[in-house]
Amino acid sequence: MSRVVVFDETGAPEVLRIVEEPVGNPGAGEVRVKIEAVGINRLDQMMRAGMSPRPIRLPHARLGIEATGTIDALGSGVEGWAIGDAVIVTAVPDMDSNGTYAEHIVLPADRIVARPDGLEATSAAALWVAYSTAYGALVEKAAMRPGHHVLITAASSAVGLAAIQIANQIGAIPLAVTRSAAKEPALLAAGAAAVIVSDHDDVAEATHRYTNGAGADIVLDSVMGPGLADLANAAKRFSGVLITVGWLDPRPAPYPASPITMIRYMSFEHTLDPAVVHRITAFLTAGIRSGALRPIIDTVFTLDDIVAAHHYLEQGHHTGKIVATI
Repeated sequence: MSRVVVFDETGAPEVLRIVEEPVGNPGAGEVRVKIEAVGINRLDQMMRAGMSPRPIRLPHARLGIEATGTIDALGSGVEGWAIGDAVIVTAVPDMDSNGTYAEHIVLPADRIVARPDGLEATSAAALWVAYSTAYGALVEKAAMRPGHHVLITAASSAVGLAAIQIANQIGAIPLAVTRSAAKEPALLAAGAAAVIVSDHDDVAEATHRYTNGAGADIVLDSVMGPGLADLANAAKRFSGVLITVGWLDPRPAPYPASPITMIRYMSFEHTLDPAVVHRITAFLTAGIRSGALRPIIDTVFTLDDIVAAHHYLEQGHHTGKIVATI
């Protein structure tokens, strides 16, 4: 049997419960992974709370899109993998029926990549979603280049911190936006070239000041909401790119009037594309090996404490990733 987190209705973290289910066997082209740790993401919270961007199947819905562990069973026709290999899960588009908050998961063999050498389980659980999202948005879609000024909202989130590190790895200049002045030291330590505190700074004005009046080449936004139009004013006119990767503010987001390029990024565009997954994996593995990329973990819970982990996530005080060990 395998312990699995499920929920029968949407609502507060208390709707989550742990049940035991039979351990599934992999079919042709599939692998079974014994999970060691999972990353806790905002999408998990949105699904649990009833704010999912797509319908979910209730009751007995599962949760989780991120995990690391070891292969403990192989289906027929699977090549290139062996039992005991340490892997990272790259995509779980069916998370409501096959989510990663569990002791085991069965999934197609093309939905895993090798865990980088030297990366222990809790760090590996904090790697893929944040870093593949930041890489996909900044490099694949917005064509970030050395010397670009990159404005990053929600900079203390896992995606924000990953974006800071990836910008530095490429030679771009990351400008971090946070609501709390208390997070400024941590963001500077993480590699931000400057920190803009939105509670008392005008973000557009500060960005133009840091860029000698030019504006940001790229704005990476995880918030959306009513502030999106004002945020667009921080981007370089005509050639600037505003790319959104999240929706922390569920209120309507007016379309910006600024003459810039707008991109709505959805990570499954890339994490379900083997060619792009290969590029992401190569980039992240090189960054981990060189030390340029290092997942920042705020707090580690256990699966038994998954309700407490979701309460902590909702408070929004964390810097980096929340992880649960299995």
